[in-house]
Amino acid sequence: MAATDRGDLTRTAILALLGTVGPLSRTEIARELDLSPATVTQLTKELIRYGMLEELDLRPSRGGRPAQRLGLVGSAGRALGVKVTADHLVIVDVRLDGEVLGSWERPFHPASPAALEELADAVAAVVETVEEAPPLLGIGVGVPGSVDEQAVGTVHAPTLGWPAMPVGERLRRRLNLPVLVENDVNALAVAERLYGRGRTHRDFLVLTIGRGVGAAIVADGRVYRGARGGAGEFGHVPVHLDGPVCGCGATGCLEAFVGSAGLVAAARARGLPAGSGEDPPAVVRELGRAADAGDEGAQAVFAEAGAILGRAAAGLVNVIDPEVVVVLGEGTTEWAHWREGFERALRRQLMPGRRDIAVEVEGWDDTSWAQGAAALVLATPFDEAGTAGEQGRLVRARLIGATP
Repeated sequence: MAATDRGDLTRTAILALLGTVGPLSRTEIARELDLSPATVTQLTKELIRYGMLEELDLRPSRGGRPAQRLGLVGSAGRALGVKVTADHLVIVDVRLDGEVLGSWERPFHPASPAALEELADAVAAVVETVEEAPPLLGIGVGVPGSVDEQAVGTVHAPTLGWPAMPVGERLRRRLNLPVLVENDVNALAVAERLYGRGRTHRDFLVLTIGRGVGAAIVADGRVYRGARGGAGEFGHVPVHLDGPVCGCGATGCLEAFVGSAGLVAAARARGLPAGSGEDPPAVVRELGRAADAGDEGAQAVFAEAGAILGRAAAGLVNVIDPEVVVVLGEGTTEWAHWREGFERALRRQLMPGRRDIAVEVEGWDDTSWAQGAAALVLATPFDEAGTAGEQGRLVRARLIGATP
């Protein structure tokens, strides 16, 4: 390996460390990465000159000189994140430190023969509006389906009507930028690893509730993707032999009970006025407002869904043994009504040594999915496993090549 290659990899490791654990002194960096103090001094000097690191406050020492701490400069780079849904796109512009600089929403028709052209046009229009500084490192795309490899980006998404859509290839050809494509829940887990609870946990489980139900498994600091990129289809765990038909075609899936369409069906089965619209998430919001107002029937719908979700989640926790469970998604708006049923069922079904596991519910807004997609690109300098492949190399080249 050439010396310059070794230097680039080591610089990336330093960025990774500071990006995940926060500011450290040069001595702490050397100890954590098993590098010589001279190497750390040389490479951090370069990273400061490139504008990627900055010197922060002095940390008191136990007798010697105070230690100068170094921190990651968020303005060293930016990425666009794109969340693809069944009827619209959300696009965000995010700095390396996770700050959202701008957001856009566009209508989208995935069933259209020109869907990929529409997607490329929408992203290209935003690319033209973003400022040149910080430099744009690449585009991340989150989709509700499985993706063979992030760097290839062929998408299999039944909910979008995409059996094998070459999303990554088409966007790269149009934009002439690095493009990474991933399952949207896995993308959220990447964002959690960089900016959320995952900064202090290397093994955790992300659950999402809303229109669908999903999961992402983070093991030893990395998202587990499975053999074909389809790991985490938690919504299709069978929970009832004679249950309702799921969108995937099977019967009795978890999602058919606790996804938004399942909640609407449960409400109507109880004779509740569950709205006349065809948009299940909107009907669930109406149901949530009724529960907030004290409607016992609406409260029972969420409590029962929480119990079903809790039992299924307990099985997953028993299998993978995470440190913490993080709950995200549009459905968390009504979490106050899910919580009691979920907690009771979860604790009852967990193995005795795991019943004290923490469940943390994070706030949510419409840009969160797209911010997760941007994190695919922003995580690339921190990706020791090389998940991003050739596209990751191009992202790192743009980051390392950026100068103030």
